[in-house]
Amino acid sequence: MESVYDAQGKRYGKSRTHGRTQTPAEVALRLLILKHVRNWSYDTLEREIRANLVYRAFTRMGDEKVPDAKTLARLGQVIGPEVIAELHERLMELARERDVVRGRKMRVDTTVVETNIHYPTDSALLGDGARVLTRTMKKVEKAAGGLKKRIRNRMRTVNKQEGDSDRTGWAVEGAGG
Repeated sequence: MESVYDAQGKRYGKSRTHGRTQTPAEVALRLLILKHVRNWSYDTLEREIRANLVYRAFTRMGDEKVPDAKTLARLGQVIGPEVIAELHERLMELARERDVVRGRKMRVDTTVVETNIHYPTDSALLGDGARVLTRTMKKVEKAAGGLKKRIRNRMRTVNKQEGDSDRTGWAVEGAGG
């Protein structure tokens, strides 16, 4: 709590003696923990704290006025990443002492590989749809033990259309010249 309290006091030179009283360190810390655990935005955090008595009890807000989202964001900035890192280290220390975790480091591979993106064309989407419908109708035919009319596979026609659509565009453009 002292780390959070000290970080809030360092915001401005006279933060401790002038202006309105700061949000208590415990409340600030609990608000940020709830935001992090629930993966909420500051707007969502504000709305949920206002509406939920359980969250008000957890954050020790009681019947006090809930800070607005902008104030909550500033509170997160004031406390800063250094204090958050210090709190995480303290939590890990406590967890190790109580044998909750072993405290080993975890490495994650975050390699990013560039790749080409193939955007769907109308003819490719048509082909996908025809392929799915043909496959589904063959399953229906098999499950029903045969149908009155034969299922025709139109994939050859669709594939021909896919190939022609690329060439046709060039032929039409070049035909006038």
